[in-house]
Amino acid sequence: MVDARSPQPTDDGRPATLPDPLDPSAVMAELEQLVDAWMTLEEVGTALGLAPSQVRRLVADRDLVAVRRGKPRRDCVPTALVLPEPLRRLRGTAVVLADAGCSDAEALRWLFTPDPTLPGTPVEALRAEHRTTEVRRRAQALAF
Repeated sequence: MVDARSPQPTDDGRPATLPDPLDPSAVMAELEQLVDAWMTLEEVGTALGLAPSQVRRLVADRDLVAVRRGKPRRDCVPTALVLPEPLRRLRGTAVVLADAGCSDAEALRWLFTPDPTLPGTPVEALRAEHRTTEVRRRAQALAF
C-alpha cells in the first residue's frame, strides 16, 4: 500500500521530499480533506441565535476555533464544532493546544485527525461521555 504522504520520485529521478507538516498551506490543504463542512461566523451566529460580536468573543475565548479560508477569505469554523450543539468541552483542549504552540489550523488538524488510541477523532471523543481527560492528555503531550 502506498501512503499518499510518502515521498514519490520526481520525473527527473531526484528523490522527492515530504511536504513540511508545519507549512501553513500544507496544513490548510490537509485540513480541507479532514473537515467535511464549514460555517462562516455569520452562519454560526444565525445557528446559535447570537450577535456577530458574541460569536467573535466565542472564537477569542477559544470556545470555537476558526481559520481563514475560501474566496473571499473569511473566518470559518468546522460545522462539527457547532452542530448539533456547540462542543462545550472544546475550550480547555483548544487552550492546551495553543499553549503547545499549535496555530488554530494546526489545532483543528489535530482535532479532526483520526487517533487509533481514541474512538475516532479527538472531536468525536470530546463529544463522548468521559473522554475529555484522555483527549487533553494527548494534547498536552504535543508540548513535549
